[in-house]
Amino acid sequence: MGVGVKRVHDEPVADDGFRVLVDRLWPRGISKERARLDRWLKEVAPSTELRTWFHARPDRFDEFAARYEAELRDNPAVGELREIVAAHPVVTLLYAARAPHDRNHAVVLARHLDG
Repeated sequence: MGVGVKRVHDEPVADDGFRVLVDRLWPRGISKERARLDRWLKEVAPSTELRTWFHARPDRFDEFAARYEAELRDNPAVGELREIVAAHPVVTLLYAARAPHDRNHAVVLARHLDG
C-alpha cells in the first residue's frame, strides 16, 4: 500500500493510482475533468479556523501540523480515508496550496495514515 502526495494542478499520471482531493474548497483554476479525481473527501481537510490561522502565517507549520494531527484524531472521515487506502494499492492525496511539497496539510495527513 502506498500513499503519495501531489498538487492537484500537476498533470495526472497512471502511477497516481486512486486520486483523492483532500481540500475543503475546490481548487481555483482547475476543472473537474482536468483534476481527474476518484474522490473528493473534503471532510478530512483542516477545519476552516485552522486553515485560516495557518494561511496567515505559513512560518507556523510545525504548530499547524500538531493542531491538524489533533483534529485528525477525532475526525470520522479519517476512517473513510483509511478504507480507501486499504482498498487500493496506490492512493494519491491531492492538495491545491502553493506551499512547498513538504509543508502542507496533505503531507501531515499522509504521515497520520502511516502512523
